[in-house]
Amino acid sequence: MEDFGPSQYFLPLRTITPCICVSSPVTKSLTRTHSLQPLPSSQVDVSRGSGSSVPSDHPARRTQCSLFAFLLFRGLHIELIRIKFYFLSFSMSISQEFYPSQDDLIYEEEILRNPFSLKLWWRYLVARSEAPFKNRFVIYERAIKALPGSYKLWCAYLRERLDVVRNLPIPITHWQYETLNNTFERALVTMHKMPGIWLMFLKTLTEQKLLTKSRRTFDRALCALPVTQHDRIWEPYLQFVSQTGIPTETSLRVHRRYLKYDPTHIEDFINFLVESSLWQEAAERLASVLNDDKFFSVKAKTKHRLWLELCDLLTGHANEVFALNVDGILRGGLRKFTYEVGWLWTSLAEYHIRRGLQGKARDVFEEGMSTVTTVRDFGVIFDSYSQFEESMLSFKMQEMDSSDEENGIVEDEDIRLKGKSSDDDFEKRILHGFWLNDKNDIDLSLARLEQLMDGRPVLANSVLLRQNPHNVEQWHRRVKLFEDNPTKQIMTYTEAVRTIDPMKAVGKPHTLWVAFAKLYESHKDLVNARVIYDKAVQVNYKTVDNLASLWCEWAEMELRHKNFKAALELMRRATAEPSIEVKRRVASDGDKPVQMKLQRSLKLWSFYVDLEESVGTLESTRAIYEQILDLRIATPQIIINYACFLEDHGYFEDAFKIYERGVRIFKYPHATDIWVTYLLKFVKIYGNTKMERARELFETAVDMAPADQVKALYLQYAKLEEHYGLAKRAMSIYDHATKAVPNNEKLGVYEIYIARAADIFGVPKTREIYEQAIKFGGLPDNDVQTMCLKYAELEKSLGEIDRARGLFSFASQFANPQSDPYFWNKWHDFEGQHGNEVTFRTMLSTKRSVSTSYRKTHFVLPEYLMQKDHMRNLDDARDAGVPVDEMASLERQSVPVAKSSFAEDRKVGFVSGGAESQSDGGIEVTANGEDIELPEESESEDDKVKITQKDVPSAVFGGLIRKRDENEGDGEADAEDKDENRLGAMERIKRMRIN
Repeated sequence: MEDFGPSQYFLPLRTITPCICVSSPVTKSLTRTHSLQPLPSSQVDVSRGSGSSVPSDHPARRTQCSLFAFLLFRGLHIELIRIKFYFLSFSMSISQEFYPSQDDLIYEEEILRNPFSLKLWWRYLVARSEAPFKNRFVIYERAIKALPGSYKLWCAYLRERLDVVRNLPIPITHWQYETLNNTFERALVTMHKMPGIWLMFLKTLTEQKLLTKSRRTFDRALCALPVTQHDRIWEPYLQFVSQTGIPTETSLRVHRRYLKYDPTHIEDFINFLVESSLWQEAAERLASVLNDDKFFSVKAKTKHRLWLELCDLLTGHANEVFALNVDGILRGGLRKFTYEVGWLWTSLAEYHIRRGLQGKARDVFEEGMSTVTTVRDFGVIFDSYSQFEESMLSFKMQEMDSSDEENGIVEDEDIRLKGKSSDDDFEKRILHGFWLNDKNDIDLSLARLEQLMDGRPVLANSVLLRQNPHNVEQWHRRVKLFEDNPTKQIMTYTEAVRTIDPMKAVGKPHTLWVAFAKLYESHKDLVNARVIYDKAVQVNYKTVDNLASLWCEWAEMELRHKNFKAALELMRRATAEPSIEVKRRVASDGDKPVQMKLQRSLKLWSFYVDLEESVGTLESTRAIYEQILDLRIATPQIIINYACFLEDHGYFEDAFKIYERGVRIFKYPHATDIWVTYLLKFVKIYGNTKMERARELFETAVDMAPADQVKALYLQYAKLEEHYGLAKRAMSIYDHATKAVPNNEKLGVYEIYIARAADIFGVPKTREIYEQAIKFGGLPDNDVQTMCLKYAELEKSLGEIDRARGLFSFASQFANPQSDPYFWNKWHDFEGQHGNEVTFRTMLSTKRSVSTSYRKTHFVLPEYLMQKDHMRNLDDARDAGVPVDEMASLERQSVPVAKSSFAEDRKVGFVSGGAESQSDGGIEVTANGEDIELPEESESEDDKVKITQKDVPSAVFGGLIRKRDENEGDGEADAEDKDENRLGAMERIKRMRIN
């Protein structure tokens, strides 16, 4: 591409000078003012193809542009004529392809009229948007010469030049890029305050890989632009210095300058230092950030995260960072951050390991494990410590295998006679044989590792105790760790009882004292065991139960060693009432210790009374029981034990007095056990000798007892009457019991009542009880249903089939066919065994009726509408060919048509049962028009029904059995009739179908 610069349409000064009158005063003035002298060769832009071109920023160029306007305003006609000759000669040197076309004349005329209008120039450029860039180039140059301060023109011009140069298949070292850079320089003469032009120029220079020029241009941009726009320059500047190939020192200086401009981005500077391997300065900068309390991370990093980064930096490059107190920095982080301190401890140890200070690293590991308070931190430190010891052991083993073993001992020589020797040789000879200098210390390393692994449970337990030193369970576990070392166990117990505060203890602190004393007892040292117990009972515990347990354990120890008198003395000492002086001193202090409350400890008194029963006398034991009652700490069990103790010694009346005293002290439900035991013992001892007193006791007991507690007393009362009293009175007690117990317990009482009545008075007596339970018993619906089933089973066993069927019919109202199939299966089986066609049909009808009543929603229609709809539905179904229920068909065939008079006299709302009594004594059977049709599945039900034949027991008929025996000899026809009558309902239906 041929470059077109200003030299192609503006001749140099030496070309213009002959055309202008040199002797003209105006010309001389212009020459003097603007110093229009020929340019030296160094300032000529040779890249434009003409050695006589003038740079764009030279004053001569501006003079050439404004010469014509200046002369025109001065009215120098002579000079105008000469200028015309100049342009005539100039136009002859321009190629014709750059001449304005016919379409451009309009724009040229407008520009001639107003050459300083941006709108006209821009419209001219838009109109020539499809023209080659060479032509547009001429227009751009003319426009920016007329309007050098137009940002819009410069920006469009530079973008087009950039696009043209970038689209050319030329390297970045081509002279076209140099021309582009010169154009940017010309633009920046007037556009040096525009950051957009600077950014375009800087991007172009960066792509050209002109490092020095790019850096200087960035600096010029920062100097030219105001501070408020520096952030637009710094971003590409930092990207530029971060490229590969930029010297580290240059990048470092640029980043430091940027840090002065915006200190908040120090994290980016630290990342640059880390990437550039400048560890020392990176550590110093990061430490300064952590010491600055006002620092706020723009990357949302917490102080803890920055501490971890510093630890990584210090430990990973321990030999490169030497100007900082690493140990102090990391320990400061340990004090400041109390969470995840395990990682900081391992970082500090790793720092010493990298510096070759293995002993110092072990000290750090040990210190960390002895100070952390969480199991997680302990696990981190322990794993790192064990890994370090394993690596050291493996390294020493490899070193031993690779090195040559020295055989024999080096002979002693006077090294002063050998002259100058190396330091290594000197060390080797002087320190040879010294155990600290022995490099073959594999056994020592192995012992360290074994000790570390064996001590892990103890160290972990120490961590848990540091979390809560008042945790009793953890102290017990710590003692178990030293199971084979009694000395350490004693030391652990001593430390535990000194450390734990009973008021803050988690668990039962007295168990530590007990275990401590038992340790001495197991080694047959009772003296020290008693000393331990004596100190333990003087501690102020949180609850009285802890102190009472200690006294009991102490007494049990004496009992195990047959010291019965010492045990009794301990109990007397423990239960003794504090003196008045002690009470006054405690009252003045205001804080009442548990020792003052020990006298009312039931646990202690129970142990004391058991001990007195075992080794004491009757009188002493009764005295202890009386003290318990006087202190009002007795329980129902204490009352019963006291009474049983008196009974064992033959004091029955005294025992009964204790029972009576107990029922006066305690109310229900606590008095229930006392009453039951009292009555049982009374009946057992006196039997039928004192019935009136026994009845009086029972009456008092049932009167005082609430409804939910009276059942056992009534049954016990009835049992007394059965064994020693009157059966009638026993039945009366059962009857009273059925009314006194709650509804949910009545069924059980009635079952017992019926069973006892059947055993005493026979089965007929139970009918009254059954009827009473069903009608007036107040049973729940489910219990009424259960009672009816039992009653029906009884009637069926007696041969009263109709009574049993009536019970089933009555109980059906309480049984939902959907949720209670058991009842309906029982009735179904009953009708299959003892029923006929009518009773079976009645059962199914009742089942459908009950099922309908239990539905959540149903429609109730008037009776006459239900009858009409029912008959119409049957006729429609028959005409449509739908199969009709066979049972319903048989029913309609067997039942004669009802008289119209009966239908007229029948009341609306009455549903007939299928048979109505007539005045002449006959029975007229009518079809029930309102009967609910069976569902489709009922047809299969009827097919599956198996009605078996069973003879009615002879006991049911009584004297009628004789008449049947007399008629056995009748004719064959009579026998067939009897057989037919005795057939079941299903068999009769089958015969009707056949006929």
